[in-house]
Order: sequence, then structure tokens, then C-alpha cells
Amino acid sequence: MPEPIIAVSHLSKIYSSGENETVALSDVSFSINKGEYVAIMGPSGSGKSTLMHILGALDTPTKGTYSLGGHNVESMTDDQLAEIRNKQIGFIFQAFNLLPRTSALKNVMLPMRYAGIPEHERVERAEKFLEMVGLGHRMDHTSNQLSGGQQQRVAIARGLAMNPSLLLADEPTGNIASAQAEEVMKIFQDINDQGHTIVMITHEPDIAQHAKRIIMIRDGKIISDKPNKQKRVGNIEIHKET
Repeated sequence: MPEPIIAVSHLSKIYSSGENETVALSDVSFSINKGEYVAIMGPSGSGKSTLMHILGALDTPTKGTYSLGGHNVESMTDDQLAEIRNKQIGFIFQAFNLLPRTSALKNVMLPMRYAGIPEHERVERAEKFLEMVGLGHRMDHTSNQLSGGQQQRVAIARGLAMNPSLLLADEPTGNIASAQAEEVMKIFQDINDQGHTIVMITHEPDIAQHAKRIIMIRDGKIISDKPNKQKRVGNIEIHKET
């Protein structure tokens, strides 16, 4: 069996404030293989955002282990975590986090600039990924000249720029209209079809239905982890045979 890209084992996260403790995650275990498209779903306060921060190397667990691509993340230094975030994980955020008066092309090039990639290669990669998300004709437009859905496409292209082993999307349709959300989900499907591993955090059942596997979390614990038998494509639902 191939080694999973993500392996989480008995993960717990406890926040302490004086004598008070809040258990955000409790004994969470799962693995994700290369090429999977997984939705982690739960209501507000379920622990999914805490889990997302740990998977994204933005935080470390109180207990347990987290391996990304065979490397134990929970024991890394701050510098090592920063390198993992830059080179191994592509982030897509609900708020887009684009520079408003900067072109789509330069927004996508930004993480490559931080990584020291030569300019000609930065331009080539950025153009490639903007074409992939259907914005080849708008790459010179600044992000504040683009619609919400188009801005999220730029964010997806930027997330792919470093050829990460994991694409981590946090509520990726939270700030866009439903029609634009369907377009973004179609892009995610295309990206996954090309072999990219996607983990999507969402509280929306309709959005989670686009993934091939759904992990449900509540009160800091996984309550179900199942293949998605009802896979959505656009506005059409395809029912798979069991």
C-alpha cells in the first residue's frame, strides 16, 4: 500500500486559559492518500477549523501525531513549518487573501517569488495555472477588477503555483454567490481529476457533496468517515451503485 499523504493519529488539541481548558479536538485519527478529494464537514464550533490549522501547519497538536508526505509535522520548528506551508501545501481561503491593486498574474506569482524561483519560471507557471482555471484572458486585471468567483479562481491558481502535495481549501465558497460556487467546484473537480489531492473544510452540505469522501466532525470528534455515494457534478446529482 502506498504511504498516505496525510496520516493523523490520536490527535488532540486543548486550549488552556488559566484554570480553564477547552478541548477543540479529541483523539482524531484518519489518513488521506494521494489523489483523494475529501471534505471535512461540521457545524460552527465542531473543531474543523482547528483541524484545518493543524493540517495546514499553522498550529500544532497538544497530543498525537500528524505526518504530511512522510514527515512528522507536530515536532517541526517554526522555520520548518514555514517551509512546509510554502512548498508542500497550497492554501485557498474564504477571504481570497489577494493583493487588491495587483494583477492576477502577479498574485499567483507571489509564493514563487518568496521561494526564490526565477522570474521567467514564475511567469510561465502563473500563466499555466490561470489558463487552467479559465482566467487566461484576465491575468492582467487587478483582483479588485474581478468578481468574487474570479478572485477565488485566482486564489486556486495561486494555491497550485508551488505544485503542492496538498491543496487545502477553507470554506472556499463562503464569500461567493451560488452560481459562482458551482463554477469553483467544477474547477476543483478538474484539478482532482488531474491527480491533485484536495482537502476542503466546509459547513455546507451541498458543497461537501462535491467531494469523493466526507469526514464528519462534531464536538472535536470524528463521527463518520465515508465515501460519498451521492457525487454532485454541477447541479446534477449522480447516484453511485453500492
